Amino acid sequence: MSALQQLIDAGRALVEAGLSPGSSGNLSMRDGDRILMTGTGTSLGALDASSMAILDASGAHVGGAKASKEVPLHLATYARDAAFQAIVHVHSPYAVAASCLAPWSDESAIPPLTPYVLMRVGQVPLLPFAAPGDPALGDLVAACPHPFRGALLANHGAVVAAEDLPTAVGAAIELEEACRIALLTASAERTLIAPEHVRAIADRWGMPWTGAYGAASRDDAVASRS
Repeated sequence: MSALQQLIDAGRALVEAGLSPGSSGNLSMRDGDRILMTGTGTSLGALDASSMAILDASGAHVGGAKASKEVPLHLATYARDAAFQAIVHVHSPYAVAASCLAPWSDESAIPPLTPYVLMRVGQVPLLPFAAPGDPALGDLVAACPHPFRGALLANHGAVVAAEDLPTAVGAAIELEEACRIALLTASAERTLIAPEHVRAIADRWGMPWTGAYGAASRDDAVASRS
């Protein structure tokens, strides 16, 4: 399947899943020595060839539509891991809501409530606020001391990277669900997955989980049971 068709399919999947209201969000993927990225102001559910910007490896525009203002965010995320080949950035409602709250821990904005987010994303750090399109977003991604495949951008949304676009889309959908569950249970005494299971699941699926567990978290109503 062509890179263009993958981006079209990914955009439709995200809209159908409710993760991209209006013209919000953007996608990119590596295509040889180029980066294809959705253009500014495009609806992810109605992408076509005219919607795509073509960038060189440094992020310089070399053809197609005007690139999204979030080029620095995407470039900095690619730079974190050579294995990353595709990036999804969305303003999905539950991820945005979770990004407006204090994080559960320094390493992860959301606690380990289900195995699925551990299998698809791992820990999800909350990055400090910078305005959308501000090059400082790229600096914040680069400066994050915690490994991640998905992160929340404070008061903004989520960014997820993966080895291919379908995997990145699936991870973004799972992260949205994890944020939804975290918000639904925020006022209750929650039962988290026990630390040994958290690390075993993350390790088995090759996802990052390096954070402290328990006392370092900011969840003041946690009961951890295996």
